[in-house]
Amino acid sequence: MKKSKKQRQEELKHTIETSPFTTDEDLAKQFGVSIQTIRLDRMELSIPELRERIKSVATQEWNETVKALPIEEVIGEVVDLELDERAISILDVKPEHVFSRNHIARGHHLFAQANSLAVAVINDELALTARSTIDFTRQVKLGERVVAKANVDGVDDKGRTIVRVQSFVGTEEVFAGTFEMYRSNL
Repeated sequence: MKKSKKQRQEELKHTIETSPFTTDEDLAKQFGVSIQTIRLDRMELSIPELRERIKSVATQEWNETVKALPIEEVIGEVVDLELDERAISILDVKPEHVFSRNHIARGHHLFAQANSLAVAVINDELALTARSTIDFTRQVKLGERVVAKANVDGVDDKGRTIVRVQSFVGTEEVFAGTFEMYRSNL
């Protein structure tokens, strides 16, 4: 039996409150309606799209937990963060990130995304990059989306935290780096 619009919207609101990362496609399947119907319901209920919900949750958690770097200083958009464990950020390559003559991203933007993510993942008031080893494995072009994934690998013999960052366009690696991070609490 088909649910009324009011009943569907109430259940939709509850579902998104309990699982904010549920996609419109998943919601459409769950409620047996079109994706467009879910989008219209969300609009009527003033529920933002998935990306905005992810950003909102990440920003809230960020402000409560991250110590080493204000959110506005991270290059890219942080979408996942577990201090001293892992972090993920997204950078959409726009005209200001590329060389005008060939539309290839400037390397310092990819490095900045990875380096700022390596700083952000450290659970300390002070986190500085002491050393990095990086490889650019392919050119990134205007309009591509770079997803950087940082993983904390432990502490070296100098007491520095080792953070490995890999950046991808789709499934293709475009950047890899190892960052030795100085922190004040080790």
